[in-house]
Amino acid sequence: MVADIEYAITLWLRGRHPGVRVVNELPSDLEKTLPLLCAYVLPGGADDGVSTDAVLDLQAFAGTRGAMWVLADSAHESMLAAVGQYVGGLVIDSVSTDVAPGFVTYNNPAVRRAVGTYRLTRRAPVRA
Repeated sequence: MVADIEYAITLWLRGRHPGVRVVNELPSDLEKTLPLLCAYVLPGGADDGVSTDAVLDLQAFAGTRGAMWVLADSAHESMLAAVGQYVGGLVIDSVSTDVAPGFVTYNNPAVRRAVGTYRLTRRAPVRA
């Protein structure tokens, strides 16, 4: 199930980014909760019965463009470092960058956003 990849990556990012809120859905008061990372699975991916691929967007939100780039770069490093990690009950076998983080406008002058897209593969969990 790809939702467990979303959950696992959220846990992974929370552990690596203290002081940064990590969510799967944006809060209504976004500008009051910065800095923030939002990770969510996109349509796509596949499975072969052993492993599941998922495509995941990671948005980095901050109050300034400079802070946005610092957060986006460190989140990118965290995504790539997830390879081989056991988190949220899953082993992340691979992570690749489909689209490197880049600035995407956001309709709020108090918020800056960068978005990257990643492809993750996880092993099928062992069920009792």
